[in-house]
Amino acid sequence: MSPSLSIPRDAAFPGATDVSSSADTDLLPALAQLLQRHRQVLVLTGAGISTASGIPDYRDDSGVRRGRLPIQGTEFRQSEAARKRYWARSMLGWPRLSQAVPNAAHRALAQLQQAGHLGGILTQNVDGLHQQAGSRDVIELHGSIHAVRCLACDTVYPRAEIQQELARCNPSFVNLQAEALPDGDARLEPEADAAFHVPSCVACGGMLQPDVVFFGDGVPPARTAQAEAAAQACDAMLVIGSSLMVLSGFRFPRTVAAAGKPVVAINRGVTRADDLLAFKLREDAESVLPRLATLLGADGS
Repeated sequence: MSPSLSIPRDAAFPGATDVSSSADTDLLPALAQLLQRHRQVLVLTGAGISTASGIPDYRDDSGVRRGRLPIQGTEFRQSEAARKRYWARSMLGWPRLSQAVPNAAHRALAQLQQAGHLGGILTQNVDGLHQQAGSRDVIELHGSIHAVRCLACDTVYPRAEIQQELARCNPSFVNLQAEALPDGDARLEPEADAAFHVPSCVACGGMLQPDVVFFGDGVPPARTAQAEAAAQACDAMLVIGSSLMVLSGFRFPRTVAAAGKPVVAINRGVTRADDLLAFKLREDAESVLPRLATLLGADGS
């Protein structure tokens, strides 16, 4: 049975004073109490939950994007040079992402869900680590990097199969080393990809695109509707490892807060929704979530 927990004053509803800046204020009991009081807690995760698995994130603690802008969706589809640049960088960066395994935060989240303390999961990540950790009812807002889709005939290929084709057609790239970037990208010198061969769909010869939502593209309407329905049905939301600077993520806590339901966050830095939060734990997810699972008796100990 979960222990009786005391919750800090004004920490259980939207608009509460953010006491998370006080170093000696322990908000873990408050978070545990919230999960006890609300049975349909919807989780929204971002890149910050996967950094402990070796996958870089996009932004610093101030919410400022690191490095260059990623390739835009329209640019990828309209420019052969952009496609060469994308697939060359992906060929070098994807192996590291493909070998990533769930960290303590993913595992604890799955334990909390299996114990009935959490509902479904919305994720902005494309790495598939929630499912690997055992979580269910996961809506991948931005798709999955582990699949590639033909834009002409809609055939779907495993990304590992495309990697084999990339290596076969571009042997000079096989042993290149490059700095890993978010979502299976890698740093590559300009013009290094000029002679890169981009594979086509073996079924129809059409253009292949990773089955993800590129920057500048919108989340598919059916997926958006599914996520919006989950946000409307929940009675609280827990945001983990996301700055929420992108509207495709921010819209959901905004919806939940507008309905008078509590939104809380685990995030080291600022979020776009800070003024909507009941409270925020300014810690790493891989530190907080295992302790939360233990406190609620969800870790099997």
